[in-house]
Amino acid sequence: MNKNFVLWIIVAMSFAVSAWFYPKMPQIMATHWGIDGQANRYMDKFWGLFLLPVILALTAGLMTAIPKIDPLKNNIAKFRGYYDNFLLFVAIFFLYLHGLAIAWNMGREFDMGKAIIPAMTAIFWFAGILMEKSKRNWFIGIRTPWTISDDAIWDKTNKLAAKIFKTFAVAGLAAISFGAVYFVWLVFALVAASIYLVAYSYFLWREKN
Repeated sequence: MNKNFVLWIIVAMSFAVSAWFYPKMPQIMATHWGIDGQANRYMDKFWGLFLLPVILALTAGLMTAIPKIDPLKNNIAKFRGYYDNFLLFVAIFFLYLHGLAIAWNMGREFDMGKAIIPAMTAIFWFAGILMEKSKRNWFIGIRTPWTISDDAIWDKTNKLAAKIFKTFAVAGLAAISFGAVYFVWLVFALVAASIYLVAYSYFLWREKN
């Protein structure tokens, strides 16, 4: 089955789920949760139910367009299967978050932070796979002036990034036991690693030139 078709089926499902549960939802819905897993922001139920599907639809539209508008779209075609798989997982991730929010607002008791962590670590893992397989382009992967200007530097930087993201994905699973605070610190560490990757690509370029 065409992956793009499946993607838009998932988008349609998110809207259908919202419409189905609309009469069952409280007028004011919890829509944001803190590190402690407790709700701390609320919205009218219309936006509480439909904002995330709208964001998903916009994200799907943008990410579907990228392989067509990138000046290096021929390179994207070389790893398009991995990109489409990642896009499908992102859509499933959004649908999962949507389901968690609906369950919470229907009165289910659970730690929202711990429920989200496995999906977040999966995002890191699949992002690592995508970076490992990616070829030089303007939108996907670790994009710096030095990676975009050189295929070898792109490959070395993004393969290192793949290892880092996969490592953080595995480490992130520990947050299920240690709590969401651990995962937040892990995200900060990942940001620091991303900054290192930018510097790494520069030094590769300087060494080569």
